[in-house]
Amino acid sequence: MESLEPESRSRKHSSALGSALPWDRFSAWLECVCVVTFDLELGQAIELVYPRDVRLTEKEKTSICYLSFPDSYSGCLGDTQFSFRIRQSMGRKLSLNGAEEKYNRDAPVVLQWDQAHYYGFVYFRQVKDCTIKRGYFQKVRIPSKSDKVGTSPLKQFNQKNLLPAPMVIPTVNELDFFRCFQQILIHIQMVWELMLLGEPIIVMASSPTISSDTVLALISCIAPLKYCCDYRPYFTIHDNEFKEYTTRTQAPPNAVLGVTNPFFIKTFQHWSHIIRLGEIKMSGDLPKQIKVKKLMKIRTLDTKPGIYTSYRTFLHKDKTLIKRLLKGIQRKRPSEVQSAIVRRHLLELTQSFIIPLERYVASLMPLQRTITAWKNPPQIRPFIQEEFMKTLEHAGPQLTSVLKGDWVGLYRRFIKSPNFDGWFRMRHQEMCKKLEILHLEVLCQADLLKWVREKSEVEIVDLVLKLREKLIKARVHQLPVREDLLEKLELYVQTVIGSLPDDLQVVLH
Repeated sequence: MESLEPESRSRKHSSALGSALPWDRFSAWLECVCVVTFDLELGQAIELVYPRDVRLTEKEKTSICYLSFPDSYSGCLGDTQFSFRIRQSMGRKLSLNGAEEKYNRDAPVVLQWDQAHYYGFVYFRQVKDCTIKRGYFQKVRIPSKSDKVGTSPLKQFNQKNLLPAPMVIPTVNELDFFRCFQQILIHIQMVWELMLLGEPIIVMASSPTISSDTVLALISCIAPLKYCCDYRPYFTIHDNEFKEYTTRTQAPPNAVLGVTNPFFIKTFQHWSHIIRLGEIKMSGDLPKQIKVKKLMKIRTLDTKPGIYTSYRTFLHKDKTLIKRLLKGIQRKRPSEVQSAIVRRHLLELTQSFIIPLERYVASLMPLQRTITAWKNPPQIRPFIQEEFMKTLEHAGPQLTSVLKGDWVGLYRRFIKSPNFDGWFRMRHQEMCKKLEILHLEVLCQADLLKWVREKSEVEIVDLVLKLREKLIKARVHQLPVREDLLEKLELYVQTVIGSLPDDLQVVLH
């Protein structure tokens, strides 16, 4: 990796145009690699950024430095892997380019491009070294990107007394779900509801590895629904949002924060839900299940594992699932199999919940026969909560799920959440694009030349401008419209312009 010479960042995404530059192709996935070391005088400091022409702001560099080292209370010796997420500084691009939009259409929601954040994947090594004044060798390598990275092996630097080790960075799709949730198996229904509703949650763990893995497992447990709130797999007192998230002058934000410093026990007492985990140990014995405790019972220096909350679930526990998982532990069933069982249960639960919403939203789409060439596309009907609630009686989640409980109450709460807002916005955008596509197809099949014969020059010019706008939208947003239809429409536009007086033709050309 060190042998690659960085090229101009202006050609960062030029692979779409046929560039063969190695970093240009790789940078579609990886923003940069940072090496952070500990300096006795400066503290954490960035030793290297590759490629050298990557422009990180001072605020971003400071965040990377602090978040790349495990908290002093974690006591991580040896090799540690974890991840973090930070906001990109203001001034970065706010919209996706064509290639990124296409990637987001094809990718699962949990792996879609996020232009507002950087994701740091940390490989931290700390070993005793008597030749160093501090007594320890400490160094970090961080691949950083604005979308989620898959496994990424990085070449190890040769260091005396250090064994080479491949760097394997799991995505949210490769997490060991069972390992992450083994202490809260009997409360998995509650955890799923809290994440579905976007409730503010603190995950207190003994190490950044447990913290970040648990947070990533939490935000992906409602897949295929996208988690639309903020989340920080590893959060410290040096985070730029520390004051924003610890203030007591307003309600806690809709976010999930993973922390390790006991300082946060007191700082986050006002948060609605606190999950305090013990050490995660994989063995044939039944892992001790942490208890749900009333939030008011939390004490400032209480470090006992538990879920501190006043939340009451809408749905009943799935006792069959819990028995199956506990029996799997007794029979020493492989963790991969246990994870697959948990993941499938959560996937089916989310699908049962979201299918009635998908069905109702699909009914808001105008009928195809109402789309004509001579009018703007008809409007999508608004989402009416009570109208949706009436559909649950005959087409609710009971058709696909055996779980009993207050499904209606859960839907009412969900509709007020950021996750519903994000999901509905996305579905509404998809339907608007579908309408654009259908309207384009109708226009391509219409006899435009016959229509313009009976219209004034002003109406014809207005039509030309609207058709051009539609063609630009189709190209820029890469709408899935057949190329021959777009070419046909472009030919129509040129023919219509040719029917106008010469002075108007000059203006329109």
